[in-house]
Amino acid sequence: MNPLDNLRIVLVNTTHPGNIGATARAMKNMGLRDLYLVAPLHYPADDATWRAASAGDVLERATVVQTLDEAIADCALVVGSSARERTIPWPLLDARAACEQAYGEASRHKVALVFGREDRGLTNEELQKCQLHIHIPSSPEYSSLNVAMAVQVVAYELRMAHLATDRNVDPMADWDLQYAGGEDIERFFIHLEQALSEMGFLKANAPKQTIARLRRLFQRTRLDTMEVSILRGILTSAQYWVRKAKGVGRE
Repeated sequence: MNPLDNLRIVLVNTTHPGNIGATARAMKNMGLRDLYLVAPLHYPADDATWRAASAGDVLERATVVQTLDEAIADCALVVGSSARERTIPWPLLDARAACEQAYGEASRHKVALVFGREDRGLTNEELQKCQLHIHIPSSPEYSSLNVAMAVQVVAYELRMAHLATDRNVDPMADWDLQYAGGEDIERFFIHLEQALSEMGFLKANAPKQTIARLRRLFQRTRLDTMEVSILRGILTSAQYWVRKAKGVGRE
């Protein structure tokens, strides 16, 4: 199996269809094939087809979904593009380091590389769904980077990682279980917030960053399927005893 086939480019809320076509062309240049489009403003569109040039087959295979959750549901590593500093720091790598890690894992599971809107990138909520953030260190004199250009840079680094396969060493290659996919991770976070609210740990007037920091903690640890199952079992048990103490569910 070619690891490049497990690498997915995800464009979120793309405004200009020409950027979709240019992205498809950049992908095909570097041997990438899996393109997901999250609620594009205009698609299909002639501009996309024209800008794709000879990469029309990538456009034809593209999957259009309505939410980012759908686009990353089966991906065990999600890397989000970020152009600015965040209130809460997140694991941040430059394009080369991020792509080396992404390619190293792509031999074992699907990996998504997510790019945001032309005018404002990805939201904080969307970035919190990613285990890693990727940053292209452009010149401070003019740091704005077109989304298709950003994809081209990342696609190139993925290609270089592919050509240097013999030098790649994945320390998790012999891990006994698969990493949890995006859908299972998101269900865990929903369960975690629910349980913490029932316990009284989360207050209505508490800082909203608590959940964001917990997301960062668990995303940084890269949970596998068994670990997610164990954690959800702990949450279920805690909810049982909290509800019992409150008399919830009694006759």
